[in-house]
This record gives sequence, C-alpha cells and structure tokens, in this order.
Amino acid sequence: MSVQERLLYQDGQLTITVRAVPGPPAVALVGEIDASNSPAVADTLAGCRQGAYIVVDTGELTFIDVSGLRVLVMPTLPPAERWIRLHNVTPYQRRLLRMMGWFYEPRAHHLPA
Repeated sequence: MSVQERLLYQDGQLTITVRAVPGPPAVALVGEIDASNSPAVADTLAGCRQGAYIVVDTGELTFIDVSGLRVLVMPTLPPAERWIRLHNVTPYQRRLLRMMGWFYEPRAHHLPA
C-alpha cells in the first residue's frame, strides 16, 4: 500500500504536504520558514486541523526563524490547547526552542511509512 501525499502549499522557499495516514493529519514541511511565509504556514496548518491535533514533521526544514517557531510552538497558548505536535525535530530546531525559552519535550509520534 502506498502512502498518498497531497500538496497543501508551495512557494519559492517552502513546500507543505499532508500524508493520508490513520489518525491525525501528518504534515511535512520542506524548505525554509521565515517572516515572508509564516502567515501562510499558519493558515495552511489551521486548514489541516480535523481533530485535537496534527503532527508536523520538521526534519526537512533547512531554516526557520522566530516567526516560524511561533507558528509551530504556539507559545501564547496554554500547553493543553496547543494543537500542533512536532515530529522529527532537528538538533538545530531544539537549540532554537531552548534559546527562546520554549522548552521542547519530544513526544513519541510513530507515523506509518
């Protein structure tokens, strides 16, 4: 059985796809997120939300700035209300999150292949 991906968003820096998997939507971010496209990322991810949360794979992001981190981490919401779960967070991303004081505690997300 092959996993189907659907393109949700694309610009000159970033591609966002969603995979059809059982459970919450599995979204992949590939490329760069900065102030120029972070509003579109926020809108795209909000459009994917079907249940309590979505899983966002950040392993193929080559750059992310503070505006992008804010979209993914939702620091203004209480932890129980944050509906994005990060998957495949890189050491660089973890370091940025810690530097911003947004401690990141990985949660186990096993996405079907």
